[in-house]
Amino acid sequence: MDAVMEETFRALAERISNIVGTSWSFMTAIGLVVVWAVTGPLFGFSDTWQLVINTGTTIITFLMVFLIQNTQNREAVSVQLKLDELLCAVQGARTEMVNLDALSDADLARLRKEFERLGKENGSDAIMSMDTASRTEIRLRDDD
Repeated sequence: MDAVMEETFRALAERISNIVGTSWSFMTAIGLVVVWAVTGPLFGFSDTWQLVINTGTTIITFLMVFLIQNTQNREAVSVQLKLDELLCAVQGARTEMVNLDALSDADLARLRKEFERLGKENGSDAIMSMDTASRTEIRLRDDD
């Protein structure tokens, strides 16, 4: 049941993202706002007139948060898997860099500091290139 729901949501989120990301959707949204604004005088700028746009935009925004987050999560995983594949395919690449997304924030900060230190040792304040880093031993976790 969960797999069916996940796949249904994924397909729905992808379809809606593709639709609302078009210029036609944007122009439709602008058109609706213009129609709403033009009808203001007809309705005397009443509370109901204001409630229509407020309620509509609130509901749409609320639902879009979940769709956008789903899309971003899927794209982040996809990009990470592609990067992991490249690391595994490149001869001499440090395969311990695969799955860095599984490290804690503290481990990632420690690794970044180590790269910064190595960059400074090599005469650069910037983060060093992976070519230089691949020839240097870096510990991902403290052994203490």
